[in-house]
Amino acid sequence: MPLKIAAQMDPITAIDIRGDSTFRIMEEAAARGHELFYYTPDKLIFDEGRVMAEGWHVEVQRVEGGHVTFGAAETVDLADWDVVWLRQDPPFDMSYITTTHILERIHPETLVVNDPFWVRNYPEKLLVLEFPDLTPPTMIARDLSALKRFKAKYGDIILKPLYGNGGAGVFRLDPGDRNLNSLHELFAGINREPLIAQQFLPDVAKGDKRVILVDGEAVGAINRVPAEGETRSNMHVGGRAEPVELSDRDREICARIGPLLKEKGQIFVGIDVIGGMLTEINVTSPTGLMELERFSGENVTAKIWEAIEARRA
Repeated sequence: MPLKIAAQMDPITAIDIRGDSTFRIMEEAAARGHELFYYTPDKLIFDEGRVMAEGWHVEVQRVEGGHVTFGAAETVDLADWDVVWLRQDPPFDMSYITTTHILERIHPETLVVNDPFWVRNYPEKLLVLEFPDLTPPTMIARDLSALKRFKAKYGDIILKPLYGNGGAGVFRLDPGDRNLNSLHELFAGINREPLIAQQFLPDVAKGDKRVILVDGEAVGAINRVPAEGETRSNMHVGGRAEPVELSDRDREICARIGPLLKEKGQIFVGIDVIGGMLTEINVTSPTGLMELERFSGENVTAKIWEAIEARRA
């Protein structure tokens, strides 16, 4: 049965269709006969009890430079739609959080993917705190003296913004590095949020594995290898995607976290695993679908839609 699908996402004209997971999700929706509507987060409106969005009916196709065709602009009541995709990229700031509060008012009658209540309460770098035995030693703190104690204990650490994405603002501080004070000053001047510090995992040189889970089940993985001279493996900053198989350790991690993800309505999730250690659980706007499908030859996106269609049924 065709569904009415609305995608809340970053500007669609600017995406790279060779790697954008949201485009792949929309493309598969169209192939399954679903109707598509697109809007940006700034066009989400709460109006006297109704959750509205100003956007366009769209058609998508895999054509570079011509991947989207817009219908007439329209303001719609999202309660009339079957599914809303919450797909804008972080930073996970108050703007992002506000959209989850608004969309929560129509969920689950309109199925919001992923469930906005749990996206808000389980952002990527915080949900891992539920599983300390699966993760490297971790500290979340704004206090400089606490961060210094953590660095003194582990010597080689990663320091990054708690609510960032795409590898932005991620620093490795090795035993000889003396930049912690300066970095703390830099981050403190930008916002009031704490930082997250983790023990550095040397196995990142072999790659940072992105494992995709659909409705709590692992469906495949890609390996993201850092560029020469780089610590970060994110593809936004030059990381290279390679095919990789799920290991026994990956399956163990997914078996532990999968039931919670399914229970909390996190249908499409990407976790990061380095050297067998879980570092992030990405629920806001996970990526990696198209790379996984290229390597595996399997239509993984269809599994996402099968899970959604089953819930709507």
